[in-house]
Amino acid sequence: MSWLPWLSLALAAFPWALAGRNLFRLPRARGEPSAPVLVSVLIPARDEAAQIEGCLRAALSSRGVAIEVVVMDDGSRDSTAAIVRRVAAEDPRVRLLAAPPLPQGWTGKVHACARLAEAARGTHLLFIDADVRLRPQAAAAMAAHAEDHGIALVSGVPRQEMGGLGEALTVPMINLMMLGYLPQGGRRGTRPSLAAACGQLVLAETTAYRAAGGHAAAPAILHDALSLARRMRVHGFRTEVVDGSRLAGCRMYRRFAEAWSGFSKNAREGMATPLGLPVWTVLLGGAHILPWLLLPHPAAVLALALSLTLRGLITWRMREPWWSVPLHPVAVAVALAIQWSALLGGGLGLKPEWKGRSYGGPPANPA
Repeated sequence: MSWLPWLSLALAAFPWALAGRNLFRLPRARGEPSAPVLVSVLIPARDEAAQIEGCLRAALSSRGVAIEVVVMDDGSRDSTAAIVRRVAAEDPRVRLLAAPPLPQGWTGKVHACARLAEAARGTHLLFIDADVRLRPQAAAAMAAHAEDHGIALVSGVPRQEMGGLGEALTVPMINLMMLGYLPQGGRRGTRPSLAAACGQLVLAETTAYRAAGGHAAAPAILHDALSLARRMRVHGFRTEVVDGSRLAGCRMYRRFAEAWSGFSKNAREGMATPLGLPVWTVLLGGAHILPWLLLPHPAAVLALALSLTLRGLITWRMREPWWSVPLHPVAVAVALAIQWSALLGGGLGLKPEWKGRSYGGPPANPA
């Protein structure tokens, strides 16, 4: 099949058409808001004893804008709540809430976020995960960006910190997909189909959030940030993805098994659909894996150069560790394996578990 190397070259060139614009047009949030603003930093937390104090200390170091920090303890079985109480005793800006029992038809994080939004007092709601470490200027910069550009929701992918092989084989796919395969990369607009957001770092203007129905409008969803961004665009509000690598850091996982489970639980609301996954397998496998099997054909060599250069540019732009770049083809293979495992497991009626809860049912239709 003499055409196969040329197909791999075409597939490797395809993401450059998107990444060439996304990489260098990704906006950076800067400055401080001119209007009086209170940012409510909202943290859903379930079994986060190892993470929560670092998250709180970073949030409390925010400058340039008034903040409150509200933590929803979502039935933790460890010392999460006790740690938050101790920090709250030191700083009155911190509040601890206990999540009510999880209602039927809700996912845990969405339920916690909805209840956090109800309790928040701020003009802006900044949802972050417990493993996120905000930079001191982050809350002010995101609120200023929203104010300056008339944006109702601002999101970004934090700098992804990786300390081991398991993370390097999974986490970099977030930015590869966002910047290399998403038209417009989540740039400013109101078209729902082009919306994007990262649930690790989402700031929403409170009035717009409530007008769009907030998290409660799609209680069974797992990709909560993407669903929220699409829904806000449906209601006529503008959303945008900015460079989150300078606003926050995040170490999502510390072991390969943990990363596999974490990405698996969201898979069937992403690529792992019967119609979509074969297409993604061709796009990703053909561009980033197939060329290795076709060496030393000149087209395969060029395809590899395009693939690794793209990954290197994304790594540089998003400030990820350089040592993960040579692992790129294996990371793509692992990503596809996770998606196929989730799809086949769903067909067998298996549901992935995360922190004691089962996920992976039919996705809700975001209103």
